[in-house]
Amino acid sequence: MELGKKIRQLRFKTGLTQEQLAEKLGVGAQSVSKWENAVAMPDISALPLLAEVFGVSIDDLFDLTSEQRLNRIENRMDVEEELPQDVFREYEEYLKTQIADSGNRKRATALLANLYWHRMFSYAQKVRHWAKESIRMSPGEKGCQWLLNMAEGHACWDWNMANHTAAIEFYSELVKNHPDAWVPYLYLMDNLIADHRADEAEKVLNRFCVLNHQKPFMNQVYRAHIALARFDEAAADEIIEDMLMADPDNDGALFEAAQYYAEKCDYDKAIDCYEKSFDHDTQRPRFQDALMGIADIWKIQGNYKKAAQTYDRIVDLLENEWGMTEETELRHAKDIRASLLSKAQ
Repeated sequence: MELGKKIRQLRFKTGLTQEQLAEKLGVGAQSVSKWENAVAMPDISALPLLAEVFGVSIDDLFDLTSEQRLNRIENRMDVEEELPQDVFREYEEYLKTQIADSGNRKRATALLANLYWHRMFSYAQKVRHWAKESIRMSPGEKGCQWLLNMAEGHACWDWNMANHTAAIEFYSELVKNHPDAWVPYLYLMDNLIADHRADEAEKVLNRFCVLNHQKPFMNQVYRAHIALARFDEAAADEIIEDMLMADPDNDGALFEAAQYYAEKCDYDKAIDCYEKSFDHDTQRPRFQDALMGIADIWKIQGNYKKAAQTYDRIVDLLENEWGMTEETELRHAKDIRASLLSKAQ
């Protein structure tokens, strides 16, 4: 339905004359008449007030399809760091209604999780800022230290808080119920290895290796990390080196080797593998992960100039390969670059 017809329909439904609607909107009755007869369109700034007068959302004014509304929700989360409370509630309620629709259930469920994550992440940024301010004033007190730990995912000394038992239980059940889906095996092994539960991880890996998954080099990657979990660094190194010799141009294998070397603080090898991974990646647009790894290593080494230069490459990638102009991800990358440049001076 055209916007003009929708305005006319909603005006009738709310029992308003053109003059009464015009008065509420602060425009002339002739303007409302032109809208309803498709002679003119209301200014975009009038849409929120129109929606308020009719008791509907802005999306409702346009009779968008379900797919269009889901796309708008996803796109808005990409470009806004924090959604206004009324918009958040509108999206939350709409997504919950779509979960009942079998055709939209899968995407609506994922978007609802993303909506809550978007809200949690935006609030976590506030926690980070104010917790750090409090800690700087009272560095000997633990209260806000713990909040900062939770907001930024810091390491936790207490084993009972740091272990990954809950994640392991969830992914163990998922693997049991979906034995042919290879992705849950990765998350299960990640958490087992993080807790040094190497024997259990090896059993999962043996099951993973027989699956027809998309990344056969990951079999060797996980064998190396299981060896590290057993504190057998020599065996782990040999596995990674053999993998690279067998497939020296595989960007995925190179990236995983970079991750391995970075975890061991062998930063020269890590940067070399990250660079080769980025160069050998034929996919367009490319992901920024390899460049972020390089930038992090330069930051760890205190070379803020090179870290900032790497973020120049990240910004270029986001703008020219991903076509970003105002997305949150691009703004964050520019903010980090600016911060690094200030430290480099």
